[in-house]
Amino acid sequence: MTTDTDTETEKSIKKPKKTPKQKGLSIAKNLLIYGLVFAVIYTAINWWRQPIMPANPQLQLTDYQGQVVDLAALSNEQPTLVYFWGTWCPICSITSPTIDKLAAANDYPVVTIAIKSGTDQELHRYLNENSYRFTTINDQEGSIFADWQGQVTPSYVILKNGEMTQGLTGIQPLWSLKLRLWLSSVF
Repeated sequence: MTTDTDTETEKSIKKPKKTPKQKGLSIAKNLLIYGLVFAVIYTAINWWRQPIMPANPQLQLTDYQGQVVDLAALSNEQPTLVYFWGTWCPICSITSPTIDKLAAANDYPVVTIAIKSGTDQELHRYLNENSYRFTTINDQEGSIFADWQGQVTPSYVILKNGEMTQGLTGIQPLWSLKLRLWLSSVF
């Protein structure tokens, strides 16, 4: 049974309406919290999935056109990006144009390793169809990627002085790759 005084008490207990400034601060706080949680989870997953440099890595490779590529020598001059990808990888079709832009800028050496992407002729046709100009090693059996304990494509490794300084996976924007290469050159 409710009385008139109960109803009036309920009305007086109601929370006051938030001002637009309070609403904005509440939204900003929530975005910050969700962003921080996302960043922590993303960093943990990326760290877990990143390639791991083998104890005795093969750093002198031959590209699909028969040219020798010496990753140790390239990375002694400046940080070098090694990009593991595949013609069959749907995410790589999004990231490869970014890698091509980075390679075309010629600021840092870029070497890509196409994993299980067919014969040299099939890989050549794919690269031509997509107008990719980056240096590509054809890892037909996936053995190079396996040596690096790669788990997902695309994966990225930054080498400096023949040693891995960073490992990444997934979609990486151009600015992020440039920043990471620059940081590797400074530190």
